[in-house]
Amino acid sequence: MTADSQVISVKLLRGLMRKTKKAPIAQRKLKKLYLRASKKGVITKRLFDIIFSSLVLIFFSPIYLILALLIALSSSGPIFYIQKRVGKNHKTFNCLKFRTMIDNADEILESIMAESPQLREEFETSFKLKNDPRVTWIGKFLRLTSLDEFPQFWNVLKGDMSVVGPRPLVPEELCKYGNRIDKILTIRPGITGLWQVSGRNDIPYPQRVNIDVYYVNYYNWLLDLWIIFKTIGVIIFPRNNGAY
Repeated sequence: MTADSQVISVKLLRGLMRKTKKAPIAQRKLKKLYLRASKKGVITKRLFDIIFSSLVLIFFSPIYLILALLIALSSSGPIFYIQKRVGKNHKTFNCLKFRTMIDNADEILESIMAESPQLREEFETSFKLKNDPRVTWIGKFLRLTSLDEFPQFWNVLKGDMSVVGPRPLVPEELCKYGNRIDKILTIRPGITGLWQVSGRNDIPYPQRVNIDVYYVNYYNWLLDLWIIFKTIGVIIFPRNNGAY
């Protein structure tokens, strides 16, 4: 639940504040009411994150262990891939994922981009390669079903992320958001979000930015629930969802 879901909506409060410019006392009262509703929404969202993540980690722990075993059997290397991401208020954190690539993936990427200007352009545009030779056989399945992001529920419990939110960005992506990045980083990034259920990597990057901005401006508990149900559908029926 967010401020938009309160009895007095955020949009209504903003409208009333604009109409009361000549009444400073009334405007201050409305501002306090708006801030109080916003704070309550943030607390409620955080409480949901903690409960939901705890339940997922407990009930799906057998699947967690099976996936970890398959990753270990697929190739040598660690079970998890840890990457620096930028979260709320520009704070960086270690984002957890199941490893989907061979162990020396970063070195191979440098070689690939040096040999192919086309692949270099593709990676610099979207920070991904559609036909990435570094991805393991189990990694392809994990990416297709988004199960590679399952460990991020630990990030949610720690307070680095939310269940639903804008995409967790690598530092190199911040410049692509321009002056809108400060708006994006006012809330925690999400394991899933509007981008993930709208086509993912098939969406042009400028549109990804617009989707994240839209979510930050209008998120509410009904939208979050809709995104969660859509995400479950993507996991169960992983077809043409833009994941790679």
